[in-house]
Amino acid sequence: MDYEAFNAFCESLPATTHVVQWGGADVWKVGGKVFAIGGWEKDGNRAFTFKTSELNYEILKDEPGCRPAPYLAARGMKWIQRFGDDSVDEEQLRFYLSESHRIVSLGLTKKKQKELGLNQD
Repeated sequence: MDYEAFNAFCESLPATTHVVQWGGADVWKVGGKVFAIGGWEKDGNRAFTFKTSELNYEILKDEPGCRPAPYLAARGMKWIQRFGDDSVDEEQLRFYLSESHRIVSLGLTKKKQKELGLNQD
């Protein structure tokens, strides 16, 4: 996945906003909270950072091309950075980005979720 496809996918998720910050990274938010970052490259490879469940964090942290996200995981947060094209494939990356969006949106207040039309099942 390149950054253009990453941005298009994140934009397709409900109630998202995009900013460029932290050294030119594409930062995607839901309800003002970050759920995905495209940037912070390692060794010239594209890098995508996302929040995970505790189980997915344990699975991904030791996979080739994945690591605990710099800065975020060091603070005890369950964030993974995927770098390099031989790790998580595009379909899996879309799944993890969607999951990150869901996890972060569930952390919003019920009022904010309703205002954004999220998690109203």
